[in-house]
Amino acid sequence: MKTKQITLTILAFVAGLGAVPAVAKLNVVATTPDLGSIAAAIGGSQIQLTILAKPTEDPHFVDAKPSFAVKLSRADVLIEGGAELEIGWLPPLVDQAANPRVRYGSPGRVLGNQGVSMLEIPEILDRSKGDIHAAGNPHYLTDPANAKILAARLAETFSQLDAANAATYRANLARFTTTLDAKMAEWLKLMEPHRGRHVAAYHNSWVYFAKRFGLVIEDFLEPKPGIPPTPGHLSAVIAKMKAERCRVIICEPYQNRKTAEKVAAETGAIVVDVTQFPGGVKGTEEGYIAMMNHLVVSVAKALDAGR
Repeated sequence: MKTKQITLTILAFVAGLGAVPAVAKLNVVATTPDLGSIAAAIGGSQIQLTILAKPTEDPHFVDAKPSFAVKLSRADVLIEGGAELEIGWLPPLVDQAANPRVRYGSPGRVLGNQGVSMLEIPEILDRSKGDIHAAGNPHYLTDPANAKILAARLAETFSQLDAANAATYRANLARFTTTLDAKMAEWLKLMEPHRGRHVAAYHNSWVYFAKRFGLVIEDFLEPKPGIPPTPGHLSAVIAKMKAERCRVIICEPYQNRKTAEKVAAETGAIVVDVTQFPGGVKGTEEGYIAMMNHLVVSVAKALDAGR
């Protein structure tokens, strides 16, 4: 009887082992939804993904919850935008997590801007000019070409940490790149008639988008990055927009749309709801490429209407 019980116990233990996955998924944490969306495209079902910031949240001022430190303590990979985008909230969380896998210099710490040709790197760091970033403007993923750079980096990182699924990561990268290249050709064709047109923005998030698609985005409702608009500054912006025949204002979910509408009423401009993050506005929920498509199509449509 005792021998039979031991045999049954061993069989039950072996059966239980069969229910456990042979290889655990890579635990990936991304700071923002754009980074997370590209990680999902490359990692697919081989990763477990957590995104810290909400798509409607200003990435400079994310509500750093204690639960974020717990998630970081379990992460194999941490993807951050870099260029000081998250400097106001991410470093203390990483310190609290005390996870060597995601510290700077470890294979699991990915700086999204690595390999990107950064724009607006200041010659002199003067904080009186507002929210200035020493490494350059951190909103580089508004140019799809930079998304390809990040995607390749993620495929390399995932393959290094999970060699058994390297072929899958490479195949996902090829699929993502091919799709993005095809859409890029469409977007460039759509925007070509608007090359040289002026567009206003609430915050200086669009320098990479402007360069890629030939727009001029130099009029900002903020007097300086991160500084709220003043009546005097808005009056100057209105006068400048009228002189330039600027008929489009782009505004993100966490910015004051009423201010944008006030300027639009004075200039005859159209306010376009845009986002840098999948899920930030309706029609962008399906990922980075869907987000960029919505952005380009919406801006092109507004430029057509505002001639």
